[in-house]
Amino acid sequence: MNTVVQLSEPYNSKLGQHTENKYTQLKTFYDSEYKIGWFLMSGEPRPCFTPTLLNDLTAYLSNVKAEMAYSSNTKYDYLVVGSNVQGVFNLGGDLHLFRSLIQEKNRDGLLSYAIQCIDILYQNMFHFDLDLTTVSLIQGDALGGGFEAALSSNLIIAERGIKLGLPEVLFNLFPGMGAYSLLSRKIGSAAAEKMILSGKLYNSEELYEMGVIDILAEPGEGELELYKYIKAAKRSPNSYRAMSKIKDICNQVTYQELVDIANVWADSALNLTEKDLRMMERLVKRQSSKNKLN
Repeated sequence: MNTVVQLSEPYNSKLGQHTENKYTQLKTFYDSEYKIGWFLMSGEPRPCFTPTLLNDLTAYLSNVKAEMAYSSNTKYDYLVVGSNVQGVFNLGGDLHLFRSLIQEKNRDGLLSYAIQCIDILYQNMFHFDLDLTTVSLIQGDALGGGFEAALSSNLIIAERGIKLGLPEVLFNLFPGMGAYSLLSRKIGSAAAEKMILSGKLYNSEELYEMGVIDILAEPGEGELELYKYIKAAKRSPNSYRAMSKIKDICNQVTYQELVDIANVWADSALNLTEKDLRMMERLVKRQSSKNKLN
């Protein structure tokens, strides 16, 4: 669906003006008609959560909060995360970095990475303490941490025919940045555990039937479904706003819960064997090949 979008520049609260957009692995746009902040990921050299992409995400989302707090002219009703890499939403954690940190026995580095992910995920879950809706628009494969990130949004839209899953068990680890917390509240603890320990990749149709995905779109029509949802919400704003508050009340996940799990993840990562690390390296090569196709 075509709509007018404008580049959204970071807001500098000290200067009281907009500054030049300097994100390197994130493209951002602002749709003034529907009050949507778009941010599209493009991790390099692999379409995963590189430290640079995490820093870009942290900076952009902080700027959104600053704009809302300091500017009466800017209003966000929706924040939509998507991808600027064809066929890929996000392939998860930076496995190349993980492998290096594990070989160095650098627990602090592993935990620091996990905490930065959790900080973004937790705020996304609770719409940054703002009166807005967060949306994951999944138009390509979402694996591992990419799937976890997608799960954290208030609304999940996925197109048919894409793959989603948690393959960490293949290298003897587990998804430690929100997967169990989020899935157990959506589909129950038993189903969440089964999904994590199987390492299975699901198609979007399966996850829609399970209730993991909220809206299933035809290929190439994810954006159209988003605008349909927005128009429906405008017709019944009180109902949609109330339902958002109810979901926050009934599906509470504490920040401490996520931090405790991240600590288990960091300890578990340091227990990986050389065989596990070789499998991780093979998956790094697969991540890299995905970028070469674009």
